[in-house]
Amino acid sequence: MSRKIEFPLLLINFKAYREASGKRGLELAKVAEAVSKDLGVCIAVAPQLTDLMYIAQQVDIPVFSQHVDPVEPGARTGHVTLEAIKDAGAVGTILNHSEKRVRLDYITYVVKKAKELGLVTCVCATVPEETAAVAALGPTMVAIEPPELIGTGKAVSKEKPEVVTRSVDLVKKVNPEVTVLCGAGIVTGEDVAKALELGTKGVLVASGIVKAKDWRKAIEDMAKPMVPKK
Repeated sequence: MSRKIEFPLLLINFKAYREASGKRGLELAKVAEAVSKDLGVCIAVAPQLTDLMYIAQQVDIPVFSQHVDPVEPGARTGHVTLEAIKDAGAVGTILNHSEKRVRLDYITYVVKKAKELGLVTCVCATVPEETAAVAALGPTMVAIEPPELIGTGKAVSKEKPEVVTRSVDLVKKVNPEVTVLCGAGIVTGEDVAKALELGTKGVLVASGIVKAKDWRKAIEDMAKPMVPKK
């Protein structure tokens, strides 16, 4: 595989879990890279910011930042710029995750600037109407993630399929060039298969993989429904 984003996509968010921090984060990224190559599925990882360059320099799969700030480079102590994550080797960034919510004008700035820099954006939304509002801004992807299901092991694709299908329909009407992913509670290959069946082009996952006892088994299980049909 390569650093180029392809769909369907399995995007693994490491969040701030100790299980995927530092050297362990690199280990997880390496496992994801191996599965990606073995199955021919695009798998991307979003490590903690402190590990971004460390991991991006050592794997050949796409690496995302988990967040970025809407500022230009300069006297911005503590901020993270799009230029910085690009220099670190990231292909793009996640934005507006329910654990790191931002305003619409913030998203507007980041999406526009990311395009200028050749970076991709995966903007999260909590309800279908928000996916539509975000899609109007033209990000690469929008991920529908009802916050009440995140980390529960109860997949949105099964628990609230209507939320996924409505998001897909709304985004298609607003901006058909935006790709829809889904997340929240995704823990099995069956959850992924259902998400694809509902019209999404991939999933955004975290604890279902990061906290799994066997990383390779968990990643393979979720990636297999994405293997191209011969």
